[in-house]
This record gives sequence, structure tokens and C-alpha cells, in this order.
Amino acid sequence: MTLNWRLSLLLLALSGVVWLAQAEDEGDDDINVEDELDAVGEGEDEGDDDDGEKTPPPPALPKVVYKPPEPMGDHYFAESFNKGTLDSWVLSKAKKDGIDEEIAKYDGKWAVEEMVDSRLPGDKGLVLKSRAKHHAISSPMLRPFVFDTKPVIVQYEVNFQTGIDCGGAYVKLLSQTPDLDLDQFVDKTPYTIMFGPDKCGEDYKLHFIFRHKNPKTGEFEEKHAKKPDADLRTYYTDKKTHLYTLVLNPDNSFEILVDQLVINSGNLLNDMTPAVNPTAEIEDPDDHKPEDWDERPKIQDPDAVKPDDWDEEAPAKIPDEDAVKPDGWLDDEPAYIPDPDAVMPEDWDEEMDGEWEAPQIPNPKCESAPGCGTWERPMIENPSYKGKWKPPMIDNSNYQGVWKPRKISNPDFFEDLHPFRMTPFTAVGLELWSMSSDIFFDNFFITSDRNVADRWASDGWGLKKAAESASEPGLVTQMLSAAEERPWLWVIYVLTVGLPVVLIFVFCCSGKKTSPADYKKTDEPQPDVKEEGEEEKADEEEEGNDDEDQTEDKKKSDAEDSSAEPGVGEEDEEEDEEDEEDEKEANKVDEKHEDDVPRRSPRNKKVRKD
Repeated sequence: MTLNWRLSLLLLALSGVVWLAQAEDEGDDDINVEDELDAVGEGEDEGDDDDGEKTPPPPALPKVVYKPPEPMGDHYFAESFNKGTLDSWVLSKAKKDGIDEEIAKYDGKWAVEEMVDSRLPGDKGLVLKSRAKHHAISSPMLRPFVFDTKPVIVQYEVNFQTGIDCGGAYVKLLSQTPDLDLDQFVDKTPYTIMFGPDKCGEDYKLHFIFRHKNPKTGEFEEKHAKKPDADLRTYYTDKKTHLYTLVLNPDNSFEILVDQLVINSGNLLNDMTPAVNPTAEIEDPDDHKPEDWDERPKIQDPDAVKPDDWDEEAPAKIPDEDAVKPDGWLDDEPAYIPDPDAVMPEDWDEEMDGEWEAPQIPNPKCESAPGCGTWERPMIENPSYKGKWKPPMIDNSNYQGVWKPRKISNPDFFEDLHPFRMTPFTAVGLELWSMSSDIFFDNFFITSDRNVADRWASDGWGLKKAAESASEPGLVTQMLSAAEERPWLWVIYVLTVGLPVVLIFVFCCSGKKTSPADYKKTDEPQPDVKEEGEEEKADEEEEGNDDEDQTEDKKKSDAEDSSAEPGVGEEDEEEDEEDEEDEKEANKVDEKHEDDVPRRSPRNKKVRKD
């Protein structure tokens, strides 16, 4: 009971400490505001001196201005929107085929502006402004990228400022073709690579798609990278700027990074769907299963006969013959009776609605009785029930296995060991439809040098990340904010902090001393525990040992005297023998007493008393 009181008091104390800490924080905020107002008032008073001269205001703090990144090496495309215009971008004027005229136009609005909650004044980007509209915008590159011996690195930033319900934020690298017209950029415009985030409902995707050209037919087919194992939800919901990077190497390997962390990787030959290269053999479409082909591994035994005592008509349940009607059962009372308080509605028409009947309610007389109405025996399982007889199953002697059509050579087979050698691309485009607005794009960059791409990311996205991290609340503030929204978190906080403290207090401060009598006499080492009475006995044993030493010295001196006086020696020898016998008995008693005393370490022995 005492321990329970201690726990209760400790938990109450911890709750009070947390509440006081929160109250102090609020009080500090109020005090700071008042101090600032007082400081302003004092400044005004000091400025109004006798001469009417005013004290000059303190210099303003320097304003942090965002500096857009500058490409520090060879690159194919770089766009930071630092000019604040769309001069280098082309808005599509086309219409989408196969849909209603009202929504076929690519009339979604684009703008170059700062983020709504920008931590870096002057940081501008491309913003998708419209909801539920088609958007298409593109920009030519400095020069086409040709897939030869250099890797391609594509990266850009995305911020879903208002979240994302259904829509994409992916980029298309438009293929270099003779008829490429950026004014007519639509969903069917040929592209080489499509890369970026996409979401609809609870399906979070990060696309990497490339269009592979069939060397035999010349047709293009989309190849999709496998879905990453990482959880992508946070990138769509935290309203932070994230850096998306695609690295594609000449050895057909690829990496997909978010915020410079690899979340997906693989090889173009092994990790794409459908596979780049078709199988060498396919099933013969003209091969058909023979009519007499038997695929049944088991069949019913044709020689089996139903036993004579097998009764297929026996019911599964029968009345319990041992059951007895409970005492007080009301046979003459129905379980339900018409409601005596019910009244026929005024608008009830017996000619149209029929004869009115009061609704049925449970019979109140049956509430105190075990039951009402005709009593029937309860049903139990029938021990004689066997069900419908079926012959047992045996192995099929004619079983031929599961039939499969034969394999033939694939007439469309080819082997492309270098899918990296894709169609060159010459422009960057965004062709999107979204149910969310204010999607922020920034710092597009395409290069073949990983170091140059990392430097661009560090100068752009790295600065934004540092600013967002600096403005984030601390851990304690986040915990308090979460507890304000969900008060039950206070219980978890108190238990998390208080439980270890309680356990430490219980084990360290409320232990009991163990007496030597609590231990059994065993051969195992025992704790160095000794009472005051035992210490006195040990001191007496040591004094007895001293007496033995004195007795031995006395024997030696008597022996020397006996050699000098023969007559006296015989009497002394008899006395000495009697003394030795007394000493042996005393030593046996002492040895037995020493066995009863718990063992102790020599280091803990106290100094013998004088």
C-alpha cells in the first residue's frame, strides 16, 4: 500500500512540474512582449530631451537575400528562375485529343514567384497556379544530350505548398525529333525519359520511365522502373522543398535519390517492367491440349462401396431427450403481445392501408419467467450423423500432369545489351494535370558530372534546407504542440519520464537489510553480513587463541623444570595431561562455533579488540 501511495504522489508531482513549465513559457512570452513595449516607451522618453533633439534609431539588421545557384561546370540545362520571368519557357497552345472541348485546352496558369511561406526572400520558382486544369510548358536545352559514354544526371526541386490530393509533378525530357514543336506540346509528344513524383489517393509514386526503341520493329515501348521500397508519404505531406535526382549510367545502372538519399536503384536490363529484352522462347499459340489429356492427380475409387450402416437420411441435429422444461415456464403466455399504448395514426386509411394492427412488444410477464410459449427441447448434435457418402480419393493412374503448350522460338526476339543508348533529348517539359494548386518547381539542372550536380544542389536546395531546419521548432516545442492537439499524450509523457524514476526509487531507496539468519547454511559464498554479537564472539575466539599460545609457552617452561626436578615432574605431567584434555574439548566447541558464523572476506575483518 505504501508503494502505491508513493507512485501516485510521484506521478502527480511530475504532472505539476510539466504544467508549471508550460505556464512559465507562456508567462515568459508575455513578459518579453511587455519588455519590448517598455523599451519602446523608454526610447521615446529619452529621445524627447530639453533641446527637442531625438536620438537616431539603431541601424536595421541586414536582410537575408537568397542568391540563386550558378552552374560551376559543364551542363546541358540550368534554370533557377532568378530573372523572375518565363522568357526562356514556351507555353503550350495545343489541345488534348479524345476529351471534351471544355477541358481539352492546356489553359492552366503558370507564374514565377516566391513560395507562400518562403524562408529566403528573393527565392523564386515556377508555380503551377490552377486546379483541375491541364498544364503544359517547356524550355529548350543548351544542346541535345546524346547517350554515349557519359552518364546523365537530372535533378530539380518540388514543394507541394498546399499538399497534394491527386496530380503529378514529374518532368519529361522531350526527344529530339524533326517535328518537335514546343508550342504544340501535349501528352503524346515523344519523350525519352519521364521522372518525378506523382500521387492520387493513397498511391504515392516516384516515376522513372524511359521509352525503348524495338530494334526489329522500330516501335517505342514504355519501360517502368520497379516501385521503391521506401515510404514516400512524407515527401508529399510535409510541405517542404525536396530535391529529386535521377542518375543514369552508361553501364545501364540507375539511381533515384530524394534529398540526396538513394531510395531506389537497379539496372535497365533487370529491373524494368516490361523487360527490355523479350524471352527467346514463347508458348506456341497454335498448340492445343488433347481431348484425352488427364490433369486429375486424384480420382474417386471406382471399387469403393457404401457401407450398409451408412444412413444418409439421418439429420445433423436431434432434440435433446434428457432436457427438462424449466420450472415456471409460461406455456399459455405469448412471447410478444400488441402494444397496449399504441394508437392508430390519424391518417391511417383502412381501405387503402388495410386493417391497422398495433406493433408487437415483448411480453412483460416473460421478463421474470424462464420463458413463454410452447416449450421445445433444445437441439444437439446427432452422434449417428455421417452425411452424404462419397467414395474415397485415390491416385489417378492415368494422370499426365498439367498440360502446357510447347515452346517455340520467339519470332520477335532481340537482345539489346545497351538500353542506355536511348533517343537523344533536347528540351525539358512539364505536362501535368492536378487537383492541387501552388506546386513550386525550382532549380532544374541536367549535366553529366556528378560533382557539378552536387555543387548546384548544395548552393540551391542545401540553402533552403538549412533555412527550413532553422525555422523548425525544437523537440520539446513539438512535443508540447502535439500534446495540445492530443491531450492523452500527457499520460505517455508522464509515464515515460516517471516510470524510470519510480523504478530507481523503489529499487534503490526502499530495500531491506538481510540478516544472516535468512541464508541457509550452504557451501556457496555468502554476503559479508555480521551482527554485533557475532563480532564479539569472533573477538573471544581470537582471545582464546592467544590463551593457547600462552599455554604452549607454559608447557615448554614446565618441561624444562621437570628435567631439573624429577620428583616434581611426574606431578606436573599429570596436571598437564588434564589441562590438554580440557583445551581439546574447548577447541572442539570453538571449531563448531566457527562453522556457524557466516564466512567473511579477509579484507572486511575488523581490528581485534585489545
